Amino acid sequence: MNATPHIVTSRWETPDAHTLEGYQRSGSYSGYEGIRAALNIAPSAVLEQVRQATVLGRGGAGFPAGTKWGFCPPGVWPRYIVVNGDESEPGTYKDRVLMERDPHQLIEGCLIAAYAIGAAQVFLYVRGEMAHAQERIAAALNEAYANNLVGKNILGTDFSVDIVLHWGAGAYIVGEETALIESLEGNRGMPRLKPPYFPAAKGLYMAPTIVNNVETLANLPWLMCHGVAAYKATGSEASPGTRLVAVSGHVNTPGVFEVAQGTTTYRELFYSEQYGGGIRNGNELKMFIPGGASAPWFFPEQVDLPLEGRTVGAAGSMLGSGAIVVMDDTTDAVKACLRIVRFFARESCGKCSPCREGTTWEEKILRRIMDGHGRPSDLDLLLDIADNISPGPYPVASHPEAGLEAVPFPPRQTTICPLGPSSVAPITSALRRFRHEFEAKITKRDLIPLSVEPVGGRS
Repeated sequence: MNATPHIVTSRWETPDAHTLEGYQRSGSYSGYEGIRAALNIAPSAVLEQVRQATVLGRGGAGFPAGTKWGFCPPGVWPRYIVVNGDESEPGTYKDRVLMERDPHQLIEGCLIAAYAIGAAQVFLYVRGEMAHAQERIAAALNEAYANNLVGKNILGTDFSVDIVLHWGAGAYIVGEETALIESLEGNRGMPRLKPPYFPAAKGLYMAPTIVNNVETLANLPWLMCHGVAAYKATGSEASPGTRLVAVSGHVNTPGVFEVAQGTTTYRELFYSEQYGGGIRNGNELKMFIPGGASAPWFFPEQVDLPLEGRTVGAAGSMLGSGAIVVMDDTTDAVKACLRIVRFFARESCGKCSPCREGTTWEEKILRRIMDGHGRPSDLDLLLDIADNISPGPYPVASHPEAGLEAVPFPPRQTTICPLGPSSVAPITSALRRFRHEFEAKITKRDLIPLSVEPVGGRS
């Protein structure tokens, strides 16, 4: 196996890497050399390098950053960059570690992106519970301002940009980019309709705005120092470079790992001594979540799939936020499903009725099944509710041998943002494979037969 270059984690073993002196002394490139290299060429040339390198977004959608930057309407000013550091999906903690251990790398990435698109200001939005990350970033920003690395006439050039650190209030929904923008403007974090509120056209303060994930921007200093060819030498053609994954659950050595995109497989992540170190207590793998709690589940037969967006998408799930949760054969599938659905029900902002009402119904039905008060009709009722949040079809009265379909991917939705459909993924995943576990918990019988015709008359 070829050694994977440390593009964003090369300083993680350096105790003082969070300081300016440590950032400039250690790692696979000298700190702030990337912005120096960028300032020596035109902004359009920097944008072109990011495009050629195919730097994919690491926040969930996997959309190419260079393409996204190009959506800003020409000649419309001011422009803003918003950094999405509201990492809050269960099992996701890679960005938090990045912000805590190497905050200057993120700041330098912000500068490179701002220079490339001509942004007047950068807003770094960090989740409210991440106090340590906030403190590290605040200290790093103070150092950067004091050394003319942020602010007016950076490094003696005519390039000027300010970076504002904003603490969030701990709402999962503001991980969605338009809800994050609403929160930045002082409003309640609720998603906006797209169209017309595509951030690149009508974002923060109705000005063109680029929203990027923390890890996405952290790749830019290394790219500017080493070049496009070196960046694309790792990973696959469609997914070059590396990505961070947070592996948790029933593995011997959970943690955050930097792996080659498109070539590393889930089997390597779970069983290699370099990463997960095998399933705990020698147990068998039962299922795993391949890309955050909102992703449909995978099973042992998918363990040899590579971490490549198109491949995982074709198999019915997504790489998402890089959170991989491993569950062994001692896991109660119904309980696991309830835990995830409960999270989404509690975090729904309430703007869309299917999500506000549907996620609550899903939680209540799963709760009564777990408590021994479930009814045989509850399983088809769950699928009916799922169909109204994220239209299926989901066959009713199904058993594993009947071939219950997974969530259509990308999910269809009756809501503004994907939070509602995210609650559907664990339900259909668990019922597709472990319906017998649900049935085993149901002891009561229906008194009156329940029609299984979908609500609203859909067939």
